[in-house]
Amino acid sequence: MMEKDEMLEIEAKRREWEEKCYKDWLKKTKAKDEGFESLSGIELKAIYDPSDVAHTDFLRDIGYPGEFPFTRGVYPNMYRGRLWTMRMFSGFGTAEDTNKRWKMLLREGETGLSTAFDFPTLMGLDSDDPLADGEVGKVGVAVDTLKDFEILFDGIPLDKISTSFTINPPAGIILAMYTAIADMQGVPREEIRGTIQNDMLKEFHAQNTLVLPPEPSVKIIVDIFEWGVENVPKFNLISISGYHIREAGSTAVQELAFTIADGMAYVEAAIERGIDIDKLAPQLSFFFNSHNDFFEEVAKFRAARRMWAKIMRDIYGAKNPRSWWMKFHVQTAGCSLTAQQPLNNIIRTTIQALAAVLGGCQSLHTNSFDEAWALPSEEAVRVALRTQQIIAYESGVTSVVDPLGGSWYVEWLTNKMEELAWKYIEQIKKMGGGSMLRGVLKGIENGFFVKEISNAAAKYQREVEEGKRFIVGVNKFTIEEELKIPILKVDPEVQRRQIERLRKIKAERDNSSVKEALDWIKSAAENNENIMPAVFEAVKNYATVGEIIGTLKKVHGTYRKPIIV
Repeated sequence: MMEKDEMLEIEAKRREWEEKCYKDWLKKTKAKDEGFESLSGIELKAIYDPSDVAHTDFLRDIGYPGEFPFTRGVYPNMYRGRLWTMRMFSGFGTAEDTNKRWKMLLREGETGLSTAFDFPTLMGLDSDDPLADGEVGKVGVAVDTLKDFEILFDGIPLDKISTSFTINPPAGIILAMYTAIADMQGVPREEIRGTIQNDMLKEFHAQNTLVLPPEPSVKIIVDIFEWGVENVPKFNLISISGYHIREAGSTAVQELAFTIADGMAYVEAAIERGIDIDKLAPQLSFFFNSHNDFFEEVAKFRAARRMWAKIMRDIYGAKNPRSWWMKFHVQTAGCSLTAQQPLNNIIRTTIQALAAVLGGCQSLHTNSFDEAWALPSEEAVRVALRTQQIIAYESGVTSVVDPLGGSWYVEWLTNKMEELAWKYIEQIKKMGGGSMLRGVLKGIENGFFVKEISNAAAKYQREVEEGKRFIVGVNKFTIEEELKIPILKVDPEVQRRQIERLRKIKAERDNSSVKEALDWIKSAAENNENIMPAVFEAVKNYATVGEIIGTLKKVHGTYRKPIIV
C-alpha cells in the first residue's frame, strides 16, 4: 500500500484530470461516457489508478505465485516450468471411432485426453434402452460395459497419459472402468492420473443430466471420495464445475460464486463422513468457462484461487498448504459460438483461451469453430488445438508468471469479483442455517439457483435482441451466406453395431456373477454403505452402465425437477 500523502496526491491529480482533461475531451468529441459494464453487469470506469486498489495489501491479497493466497498461481514458476495440459473434448460414435480420433489428436500434440459421452451413457442408459433410440454415439462415445473401455484405450498407455471424463450420474462406474483398465495394463493404481467430473450439484442448477435425487447423489460422490483416496491417490475425484452454470446463462460472478458454494458443500459432506480433508483436498479439481469479456475472465480465475485458499485454510482448517490450491481446467465458451459466420468462432476461442492462460489454468480445451453446427470435424479440431499451441509457443505470454498482476484494473476487478461472489456465498450459507451443504440443497429445492441463472440469461438475451449488446455476425456486421464448412455426421450404423456388441457381451459374460454384484450394490445402497467396492466388482464382470444405475434407481428413485415459478 502507498503512503497516505502519496495517495492523496494521486487522488487530487485524478480529480484534476477528470475535470480539465477528460470532461473537456468528451465535450469536444461528443463521445459516449455511460453504459460501460462487464458481462456480469459491473459498472466500469474509463481508467483505473492506484487509488482504486488503495486498500489492497500486496503481501496479503496478491503475493507471489506458489504461496498463499495463490492469487497469482498455484505453482511458483507456472508455465516457465510446464505448460498447461492441452485437452480437446472428444468422443463420438463407437469406442473404435473415438480411439481413432484420440490417436490423431495425440499425434498432433495433444497432451491429455478428454472424453465426451453420448446422452444415453450420460443418463445411465444402455444403448439398447428404448429411450436411447436415435441418440447412441451422437454427441459423444457410447459406453455400455468394460469392453467399450478396452477398445477405447487400446494402444493408449495409462501410465503415460491422463484422461478426463465429463460424466456425472455414472461417474463412479467410469472410474471403476478406468481403474480396471489400469489393472489390465499392469499400471499401478497409485500412478493413474485423470479426472471424473462427478459434480451432481451443478446438474441440478444447470446441465440437467439428472437421475437420482440430490441427497443420494451427494452420498455417492462421497463414496467415490472415500474409495478414491485409498485406491487412486493421484486421480482427481471430482471436477467442481462452473462451466455448465455459465453455459446455462449465468454471469461470471454467479459462475464463480455457485461453483465455490458447491465445492464447499462437497467438502462439508466429506468432513461429515470423517474423511481427512488434507488427504482429500489434493484430489479436488475445478472446471470453469472462459467467455468473451477478457479481463473479467482473468479476474474471475485469480479471485477463485484466492477465495478457495482462504476457504480451505480458514474455514475448513486444512493444514497442508497443498490443500489450499485450486487446480482448474478451462473450456472456452460453447454458448458464445455462432452458427453465422462460423470462422469468427476461431477469434472468439483465441481470446477466451488467452484469458484462461493469463488467468493461470492447469488444463485447457479450446472449442472448434464448427461446434454450433455439429461435433467437430478433424480440420476444425486441429485448428482449435493449434490455437493453444500458438499461444503456448509463439505469443510469449508463458515467459512471465501472472503478467497481468499489478494492473490497477485487473487487481480492482479481481477484488470486485471476489466481493460480489462472497455476497452470494453468504446468502446460500444463510439458507442452510450456517451449512453450505444444506444451503445448496435448499437452493436446489426452492429453485434459487435456477431463478438466478435464468434471470441472468434472460437479461443477456434481451440486450442482444434490443441491440444493446453486439454479437458480430448475428446482430452486427451480418452477411448473406451459405454454409461452406464440412460437417461431421455420425453413421446411423453406430447404434446397430453398439447394440450387437452389447448383446454379445451379455451372452458371453458370467451372468450369475453379474447378479451377485448387482445385489451387492443394492444392499450397500439400502444400508448406507459405500457402493464403490460393489460397483468395481460389477464392472469387472461386465455389468452394464444401465444395469448398475438401474439398481440404484430401485433404491433411491428417479429425480423429477420441480416446476419453478
